[in-house]
Amino acid sequence: MKILVGMSGGVDSSVTAMLLKEQGHEVIGATMAIWGDRGVKEQLKNKLPQKHGACLGPDEKEDIESARLVCKQIGIPFHVFDCAQQYEEIVLNNFRKEYLDGHTPNPCVWCNSLIKFNVLPNLAKKNGIEFDKFATGHYARIFEEKDKYILKRGIDPKKDQSYFLYRLKQEQLSKILMPLGGYSKEEIRAIAKEHNLLAAEKPDSQDFYAGDYNELLGVEEKDGNIVDINGKILGRHKGIWNFTIGQRKGVGVSSTEPLYVIELRKDSNEVVIGPKEKTMKNSLIATDLSWIIEPTQKSFTAQAKIRSTQQPTEVNATIDNGKLLVKFDDMQKSIAIGQSVVLYDGDTLLGGGVITEA
Repeated sequence: MKILVGMSGGVDSSVTAMLLKEQGHEVIGATMAIWGDRGVKEQLKNKLPQKHGACLGPDEKEDIESARLVCKQIGIPFHVFDCAQQYEEIVLNNFRKEYLDGHTPNPCVWCNSLIKFNVLPNLAKKNGIEFDKFATGHYARIFEEKDKYILKRGIDPKKDQSYFLYRLKQEQLSKILMPLGGYSKEEIRAIAKEHNLLAAEKPDSQDFYAGDYNELLGVEEKDGNIVDINGKILGRHKGIWNFTIGQRKGVGVSSTEPLYVIELRKDSNEVVIGPKEKTMKNSLIATDLSWIIEPTQKSFTAQAKIRSTQQPTEVNATIDNGKLLVKFDDMQKSIAIGQSVVLYDGDTLLGGGVITEA
């Protein structure tokens, strides 16, 4: 089989490519260039962070060169495709809008379904590269059952990345391979070291962007009030986009008890803070729904995650007029508008949506 592998220069994609080649497949490496020499990259060229990020490393050229060297070491061809315009339009524009509206976006969800598993393989085909499947180093598992494809959590609960993949479509899943879903991260590191792969010791990516988000937003400071739940002014801020729901550290207000961000008000430009119990809620509403397995009933029980690192928790879900109402058995801390809620049936991912009310 001829397989195109999305390469980041990191250990996961490197081992993916190596394992597939060892299995006898014809493997081709491909990397996205997402910053280019224009727009946000031009603004950031002298401000690049020193900590490696999931979509922006200390230097994109360095990441691309790492991927190139790994492909050379493995003995497979390597290609770079310019996805900067699509990344700007699809991921960064959404990121800016959501943050400026006082929401907490999840850019990795959009990048995966619309860029990594869509733009990248399509660009490869447009450039004359033929392949049967597209593979990545994600920790998740794909199976075909009864003429449908299902997505399951990776067996390593600490590395499972299925949360970020809930917007993938059946057509995409039919063409995707994720060889690492049945491994733990420790096993992948060990395989990389055993084969002396150049990326064996490369640290994991930590976030969508490891620098100051203000560098991406490109907006002027906007002074406003930090208030308590009764409207009493406790301090000042320089932009609601500098805060996230549930944040405690760096709020900038002194108090005898811990205070957390519980609401961001765009219209009044206020950051509302309060005690921990005010961050706790047991329900949410999500829209912009996407299903891998379409529910057959209006109301059903499932397990849900409201952040990628969370273990699924029991919920009652109801779908009504394109909205998903999720009620948790237990109180949840810091449900953030703009994040995704993802539903599971055991290890099997059902689908999810973008949180609009909490």
